[in-house]
Amino acid sequence: MKVEIQALYSNNIWSLVPFYHSMNVVGCHWVYKIKHRVDDKIEYYKARLVARGFSQQKGIDYFETFSPDVKQVTILLIFTVTVLRVWKINQLDIHNIFLNETLNEEVYMQ
Repeated sequence: MKVEIQALYSNNIWSLVPFYHSMNVVGCHWVYKIKHRVDDKIEYYKARLVARGFSQQKGIDYFETFSPDVKQVTILLIFTVTVLRVWKINQLDIHNIFLNETLNEEVYMQ
């Protein structure tokens, strides 16, 4: 959790502002997950701060959505090309990722 909070602070993800009743504020919560090794031993604990976007209404609070998930077909294609060309595969664990997109709207999170 400390790593996640430190990453949010160091990347200037938010700024603290006073609350006004006219603001549409989205709540948040922490999601915890345990990452295991192949031998089922615990490798590390992971925590993510997630906005509770389900309280928003499409067309009023937001107009489009974006999901940064990778499709399984894309991963299978990469593995197929890698095997056919006899390339070496390395593992990469990403702890934090921030999408480089400027928002045109103001989003308030409690």
